[in-house]
Amino acid sequence: MAREMAIATFGAGCFWGVESAFAEIEGVTSTTVGYAGGTTAEPTYEEVCTGRTGHAEVLQVEYDPDAVGYVRLLEVFWSIHDPTTRDRQGPDVGTQYRSVIFHHDGQQRALAEASCEREQASGRHAGEIVTEITPEAPFWRAEEYHQKFFQKRSFKRAL
Repeated sequence: MAREMAIATFGAGCFWGVESAFAEIEGVTSTTVGYAGGTTAEPTYEEVCTGRTGHAEVLQVEYDPDAVGYVRLLEVFWSIHDPTTRDRQGPDVGTQYRSVIFHHDGQQRALAEASCEREQASGRHAGEIVTEITPEAPFWRAEEYHQKFFQKRSFKRAL
């Protein structure tokens, strides 16, 4: 009998680096970059980049919850970006680069909210965390040339 996998969805800036970070975690079985949280069905990268669709660049992570817990995924999420900058990560500016956790059930929501509180209290960030924690939204797979972007080009993650 095959193990049941779980899904997590995170937005933490440009999805290329986010995907690279999560792909390295033991227990993550697949990663897919795409768009979520907007109003346009089947958006293209060009549409999302206008900022008019409301989508964030996100990573959908499939993982084996017996091998890696959601709390560990949240720890990686907090470590790879600045959750205190609204609609910006490094040189990338726009609502599509916002910090967001799309939870898939009540347990993920509770764990995300608790981890956000711990992260804020940790003193690692000079400002207030602005990460959105919101129910899952329709996920639209990004174009194929965005998938495994760094891996295809033998780049190392720059985060």
